[in-house]
Amino acid sequence: MEGRVPEDLAVVVDAGGAITVWSDGARRLLGYEPAEIVGRAVTGLLAAALPESTRRHVADGQRWAGEVALRHRDGDRVVVRLQGTPLFDAAGGRLWLVTGTAPVPTAGRPARRTVPLWDLTLSQLPVPVAVYDRDARLVAANEIMTEVMGRSEEEMKGLTLWEIEPNPPFDEYDRLQRQVLRTGEMIFHEEHSKAPGEIRPHAWSMFMSPLKDETGAVQGMSATVFDTTEQYWARRRLAVLNDAALRIGSTLDVARTADELAEVAVAGFADFVTVDLLESVALGDEPRPVPVDAPVTARRTAQRSVLPRCPESVVATGDTTLYPVGTLPARTLAAGRGTRHRPGDPGLREWISSSPARAETVARHMIHSVMLVPLRARGVTLGLVHFLRHRTPEAFSEDDLLLAEEIVARAAVSVDNARRYTRERRTALALQRSLLPDRPPDLAAMEVAYRYLPTGSGADIGGDWFDVIPLSGARVALVVGDVVGHGIHASATMGRLRTAVRTLADVDLAPDELLTQLDDLVIRLDREEGPEARGRAAEPSGQVGATCLYAVYDPVSRRCTMARAGHPPPALVTADGDVRFLDLPAGPPLGLGGLPFEAVEVELEEDSLLALYTDGLIEADHDIGVGIGLLRRALGSPADTLEEACDQVLRTVLVGRPTDDVVLMLARTAALDGGRVRTWQLPPDPAAVARARKTAGEQLAAWGLTEAAFTTELIVSELVTNALRYGGAPIELRLIRDTTLICEVSDGSNTAPHLRRARVFDEGGRGLLLVAQLSERWGSRQTPTGKTIWAEQSLPE
Repeated sequence: MEGRVPEDLAVVVDAGGAITVWSDGARRLLGYEPAEIVGRAVTGLLAAALPESTRRHVADGQRWAGEVALRHRDGDRVVVRLQGTPLFDAAGGRLWLVTGTAPVPTAGRPARRTVPLWDLTLSQLPVPVAVYDRDARLVAANEIMTEVMGRSEEEMKGLTLWEIEPNPPFDEYDRLQRQVLRTGEMIFHEEHSKAPGEIRPHAWSMFMSPLKDETGAVQGMSATVFDTTEQYWARRRLAVLNDAALRIGSTLDVARTADELAEVAVAGFADFVTVDLLESVALGDEPRPVPVDAPVTARRTAQRSVLPRCPESVVATGDTTLYPVGTLPARTLAAGRGTRHRPGDPGLREWISSSPARAETVARHMIHSVMLVPLRARGVTLGLVHFLRHRTPEAFSEDDLLLAEEIVARAAVSVDNARRYTRERRTALALQRSLLPDRPPDLAAMEVAYRYLPTGSGADIGGDWFDVIPLSGARVALVVGDVVGHGIHASATMGRLRTAVRTLADVDLAPDELLTQLDDLVIRLDREEGPEARGRAAEPSGQVGATCLYAVYDPVSRRCTMARAGHPPPALVTADGDVRFLDLPAGPPLGLGGLPFEAVEVELEEDSLLALYTDGLIEADHDIGVGIGLLRRALGSPADTLEEACDQVLRTVLVGRPTDDVVLMLARTAALDGGRVRTWQLPPDPAAVARARKTAGEQLAAWGLTEAAFTTELIVSELVTNALRYGGAPIELRLIRDTTLICEVSDGSNTAPHLRRARVFDEGGRGLLLVAQLSERWGSRQTPTGKTIWAEQSLPE
């Protein structure tokens, strides 16, 4: 088709912005007669705001050029490529000569009706945006895009991406753009790279969208780019945590564990990492308190770098180093908290300058960010970890410090376990200490106190253990167990069983099901016991066995479900002081296999007292019947606190030094009143989603938690929608105000939920992913009528 020759435009604008000269080409192009337009403000012709760069050049009195959207007399938009030239009149006032040409129309349509591609894009978006024609050549780019690309719009116009930047990954971008132009379908692409106009890599999320006319024909495409660097680093941090969980602590070797910590950190977020253990820890001794008035001696146990052979190091692996009194490392060890610094910080500058070698390596490798994190496990300081950056341009952030503290805390437990295993006699004692919780947990469901008395030390130590495990829905699990035998094998089995119980409790198995799984584990351990089992058919040796009592208490219903595997029955002290031993089916000890376990549900009054113990308490130097009687008498005697009650029981029941390990755990139950728990039955109707969301919001307002309403309503909406779509009646919504805000949705289906990542064009699959992002933790548990999906949020301050 043939198009008309474009109209030429010439206009003169005075210093006040009024039109003083109007050419005949301008009349033909925009439809205004000179008498109608001369004297009017030129801004009245604009159909869209001038680009920022054009406004800046006009304000500075500089020549400018670019496409401008003008308004035709009949209201249509006409985009004209204009050029502004500054002039001066006889009096020295500034004038502007504005000349331009309208684009050549296509398909015989008038120029004033041509809709240029750039007008299809919001030029004022605060994100990089660019428009390309049907040949993938750049038509226009907003100012942010020019900053990212490091080139002006005029430099890039008419060029393809590969011509603009003939380096990867722009070849891939160019290919994707042509695919969009060919197929007419949008493409989403993610990339982590350094743009030409940037000094550091960014994570980019790009939407490449076709631009179509009213007939649906592709006339070009737009590229909108979002900087998702923060989300990228958040995912990286989660990956580092997962990597740390998988790789740190693979052996019971102190040096190897320290090296795994350094290896994970360098692969994840640091450029150089050193792990210095206190001298006593490196030698396998018990760690001594960090002195505040004396130098601290540490041994460089591991170090890793992104550079070969760790050229940044000034201390060789295996050598000792000294932290003088008052220096930054010594203060960090004494404080027990991680810190981050820049070389200009006074404390770090003093530490660097105290060693010429250290000052030289900091300057040579341009180390610009440092974190110091104490290696602490179970309240004991084991050493200090240094994280440094020189290749990564960003300084360590507060999130990086939290990540470092998390992986160091995980590694510290592994280092401590490895240290405890370095000498056989200390191994069993250390394992038993590791089973003790640091302190009684702060639970709304109950108050807990306990005593753990190991017998002797070294090979004489037994395998008793206990635990208090918070569960979903404000529930709590109590476990007490006893591994058959004494010594290292019993202690090691005890540790494995305790870990298994925690793992099984996390998936919310019922007490009888948990004991069944634990029974299978003990059988496997028994078959693997001893070198004589290798090389022949594995059969139970009878050397590994255990007893266990597992109880789950729900403060909402005040029901406690318990099951035991050959363990002594628990004692119950009612609120009025009556003491009785609960008649639970004994069940077989763990390790026999093939025999069932039976759970019993007991309703407890508020302020009831449960006593769980091992047989070492009631069989110490007397008949078991005598021990039961003494325990009944001790529990029946009033005490002001649970701690005093524990001491009173031990004084009464233990007449001499125990010949076996003793565990005593007392738990006083509480109840969540109706003011902290609300439950609603929902009909299997899609309209129930909106009602549930509204009801939840009203309840949070009544609780004074309006700050959490938006997030909670989203969680409620997603969980109820899932229950309606994939579950079935009965559907129930429950909100619990505990130390956290708990949202639970129950339905009649036994199918476990599955978290998956939805693709760009999927219409569903994002619900549980959204719940996981909005909540601190979430999960599901089976119920007698189906399942419950729950999510926890922190309460607003």
